[in-house]
Amino acid sequence: MSEIQIKQFRQADHDIDQVYLDRWSPRSFQEKEVPEEVLMRIFEAARWAPSANNFQPSRFIIARNKEDRELFHTFINEGNRLWCEKAPVLAVLISNKENPVHTFDAGTAWGYLSLQATKEGLITHAMGGFQREKAREVLNIPDNYDVQIVIAIGYQGEKEALPENFLTREQPSNRRPLKESIFEAKFK
Repeated sequence: MSEIQIKQFRQADHDIDQVYLDRWSPRSFQEKEVPEEVLMRIFEAARWAPSANNFQPSRFIIARNKEDRELFHTFINEGNRLWCEKAPVLAVLISNKENPVHTFDAGTAWGYLSLQATKEGLITHAMGGFQREKAREVLNIPDNYDVQIVIAIGYQGEKEALPENFLTREQPSNRRPLKESIFEAKFK
């Protein structure tokens, strides 16, 4: 989607880098492999996310071949599986619970990954709709890690390639005005 098309849906209240507006969560993926160097750059960006006491609790388990993706499909809810099956890369983000703010740090890593992906011409879509305990079992995730999200990564496909019930949702969403998110001194 071009910057002009994005502006139909998203306009910042203040001047910010365009990457923040360009990043959204499409569901239509091309069945096109992501080159190794491009994929590693987005995970490299995630590695450099801020981390409390530099604990770096985040880990990614990735699936980028057919067999591994099919393994991931076993724990992704059907509503998400309908569109994410074409994504060439799936990743599960987990975080070490020994850090009391591990979920905050994992969210920051996801944010860095998604912004770098946008800069690389890729799309990402994070999913909460999956069976966490089944993912833990299937992927052999130790108990001291929380299973956070599944991320679909790849190149954007045509909107019309999606099942009909997703077509109206395949556009960038807007955000509430900034003034509704900031409070002076106390919550109001």
